[in-house]
Amino acid sequence: MSLHFTEDEFQAAWRELDEPQVEGWELFTETMGVKIYRRYNQETGLYEYKVFGSLNCTPDLCAEVYMDLAYRKQWDSYVKELTEKDYDGQSAIYWEVKYPFPLSNRDVSYRNISQSPYIYVRERKDLDIDGRKIWVILARSSLVSQCAEKSGVIRVKDYKQSLAIESDGNCGTKVFMNYFDNPGGMIPTWLVNWAAKSGVPGFLTDMQKACNNYQNYCKNKK
Repeated sequence: MSLHFTEDEFQAAWRELDEPQVEGWELFTETMGVKIYRRYNQETGLYEYKVFGSLNCTPDLCAEVYMDLAYRKQWDSYVKELTEKDYDGQSAIYWEVKYPFPLSNRDVSYRNISQSPYIYVRERKDLDIDGRKIWVILARSSLVSQCAEKSGVIRVKDYKQSLAIESDGNCGTKVFMNYFDNPGGMIPTWLVNWAAKSGVPGFLTDMQKACNNYQNYCKNKK
């Protein structure tokens, strides 16, 4: 039984692989075989995103790489700190992100933005749907009172992500991702929205490289 997510949430995620639910969403960008849709959130001024694409690796490998926090600290250059901790009996992940977003050197007005921490819970389920093997990973922000906020660092309190993957029928992986992220603070909404357009394809590219190098990483850490 899931402690944080309902069965309906897992089911809804994998069904997007078959029937993308994009009514009311706009096609934001399409690049390198990745389609990104977005939907405006009037309350925050930010967008929620859905991503449909593929990776050139097997889905079981993709799931292992995605779940491996220690490895992500090596391949994700925006990770400042990433670890699973116990907060008064509740297991949650502390993720501190380096800022700024990938801006050029001339964007000096945002250089003083340091990092933004997330406290979130996640769960992975390996599903068998009529003989199809589908991996679903869900995550959302968690309010953990035992983790004190740091001075000068803005806590992200509104974050969610879902990932559903399965074989594309050959040697690759069919991917669906849905996420919303409100970093809060003084970061302009236009900057957050702009970063998502370049950040998502970049993340998938980095993850592809991470999958390719995972076997060597596992050998070297022994």
